[in-house]
Amino acid sequence: MDLSVMFFGADSTAGETRHAQTYEDILTVAKTADRLGFHAIWTPERHFQQVGQVFPSPPVLSAALAVATERIGIRAGSIVLPLHHPLRVAEDWAVVDNLSHGRVGLSVATGWHSADFTLAPGHYADRRERTLDTIPVLRSLWAGESAEYPDGTGAPVSVLPQPRPVQETLPLWVTTSGNPETWEAAGRLRTGVLGATVGQSRDELAEKIARYRAACAAAPDQRGTDAHGRVTLMAHTYVGADDAEVRRLAGAPLKTYLASYVRQTAANRSADPGTARLTDEQTTMLADFAFERYLSWGSLLGSPGHCAKMLADLAELGVDEIACFIDFGLGLDDVLAGLHRLAELKEAVR
Repeated sequence: MDLSVMFFGADSTAGETRHAQTYEDILTVAKTADRLGFHAIWTPERHFQQVGQVFPSPPVLSAALAVATERIGIRAGSIVLPLHHPLRVAEDWAVVDNLSHGRVGLSVATGWHSADFTLAPGHYADRRERTLDTIPVLRSLWAGESAEYPDGTGAPVSVLPQPRPVQETLPLWVTTSGNPETWEAAGRLRTGVLGATVGQSRDELAEKIARYRAACAAAPDQRGTDAHGRVTLMAHTYVGADDAEVRRLAGAPLKTYLASYVRQTAANRSADPGTARLTDEQTTMLADFAFERYLSWGSLLGSPGHCAKMLADLAELGVDEIACFIDFGLGLDDVLAGLHRLAELKEAVR
C-alpha cells in the first residue's frame, strides 16, 4: 500500500500574513514528504469558505510543489470539473506535468457546495452528468487529440491544447463522498477512485470497493487504469508517540475543524435543512462523536502500533493508497514529527 500526504484545509481567521506563512508551511511539508519517500501529495479545490482558504487553484499551487520537489507525485484532490472548461484543465495541468517531469495525477469531483458555483452558476443542477461526460474528453485532449468548440464569433473551430504533457496517459481518479453509484461510475470509466473512511462502516466500504472492482474489470480499456483499478482513501492522520499524546494534541484542533466543516455544509443551499438548524451545542457534540469514532476506526490517529493495525485492515479491504489528511489544525512542528513517525511506520510495515 502506498502512503501519500493530503492537504484539505484547516481554519485560518488571520489575514494575508498568515496565508503567506501557510503556503510556506505547505512547501516545507511537501519537501519533507518528498525526502521521506511518500508516494504523492494531494491538494484540494475550495472557494469562498472559511475552511480551505488557501486552496482556490490546484494547478497554481501544484506548479509550486512541482518545482520544490523531485520525485513525489503531484495530485489534484480534487478538481471541481464542472467549474472549468476541459481545454483549460488540460492546458493548466500539462504545464504542471512538464514542470514536474511527468508526476501529475488528477481526481475530478462534481462539486457540492452551491457557493462554489458562483463561478459557473449554470453548471450546478447537472454537475454530476457534466463531470462524468467530460472525463473521456479530458483524456482525449491530454492524448493530443483536437476538439471542436465555438470560438469568439460563435463559429466552430478545431483546437489542440498546448503545451504537450510529458505523460501520454493522464492518471485520473473520480472523487466520491460515499455514493455507491459514483464508485461504480468510476469503475465503468476505468479511473481510480478517491474516497474517504468518513461516514461509512468497514462493511459498507468493503461492499463499495467490491462493486468498483467488478465494474472496472467489466469495462473496456479507456486510456485509464488497468482492470483492477486503484482505490485511494483519505484518512485523518497523526501518528503520535502514544495514543494519549494523540488525544492531547489532535483532539482540540480536529474537533474545531470538524465543527467548521459542519457549519460550511449548513451554508450550502442544497444541504439537508436539519443541518442548517443545528445549534452550536449540537455541532460540538457531533464533532466530539466524530473524533471518538476516528480514534476507534478509519483514521491513522494513534500510536505507531495502532496505526499499523489500521493500515493492515485497510490493505485487507483492498485499498491501494492512503491519502493522509494532515492539515486539520496541528502546528507545523507536530505535523512534521507525525510525518517522520509515519515514514518509519511505512518502512516497518513494508
